Amino acid sequence: MKNFKGLLLIALALLTGLAAAAYATGWVAQRAAVSANKVVVAAVDIELGSRITPEMVKLTDWPAGSVPPGAFADIKDVQQRTLKTSITRGEPIIERKLAPVGTLGGLSAVISEGKRAMTVRVNDVVGVAGFALPGTYVDVMVNTQQDRGKNEAPRPVSKTVLEQVLVLAVAQEAGRDATKPMVVNAVTLELTPQDAEKLDLARNVGTLSLVLRNQVDKAEVDTKGITKDELFGNVPQKPLAVVAPPPRPKVVRAVAATGPCVEVLRDSGRYVSCF
Repeated sequence: MKNFKGLLLIALALLTGLAAAAYATGWVAQRAAVSANKVVVAAVDIELGSRITPEMVKLTDWPAGSVPPGAFADIKDVQQRTLKTSITRGEPIIERKLAPVGTLGGLSAVISEGKRAMTVRVNDVVGVAGFALPGTYVDVMVNTQQDRGKNEAPRPVSKTVLEQVLVLAVAQEAGRDATKPMVVNAVTLELTPQDAEKLDLARNVGTLSLVLRNQVDKAEVDTKGITKDELFGNVPQKPLAVVAPPPRPKVVRAVAATGPCVEVLRDSGRYVSCF
């Protein structure tokens, strides 16, 4: 009898455990089906300026509560779209990372609205030893001869002409994930039309240098440039102004005095009145 009661309790416990496991499995499956959405993600690393093909992307389950704004649920919606920024494998494709519909691939797709791309020749020194990489910001400095008066010779001067300029590409590389320096002979910069004119004039009147700056430093510094004389402290001193002595007071004397006379000081002058 005792064995029967024990077996009954064991059987009841097993049935209860199986029922709980079945309920938990069904609950988890239901929650997973309800809280997951299909999202288009990158199947491989994709560089900026690339046009998306079906082989580059795939659909994956994404928690419904954390789907990024602008994400896509169908691969057809992103086919032949051009990327404005690099994307790593597994990263969702979202609208703000894509160029407008119909944009062709290449560097032109990543240029901001209202900006232009301009390429300048550099060497290992001008190009900041290869650390002016795509995605970094530089200032542009020019060294030239400054014209002076008719009878004075031009003097060398260095001046920062452009600040906070985005590097779009170096040589033929536009990827922004590299951290190692790349010594190249050309750098492409993103400029406004007015800044492009400044850069074109600067490279024709002197030699250019790129000055690498911190990416989060947005402060503008207005410099007046520096000349050779100022660099070595040979700034000529201005001659001291010669101060003329104050005028001596006038002395007016009476003519043909016939009586006692009195000297009067008035209006910075001396007067003699006789009676």
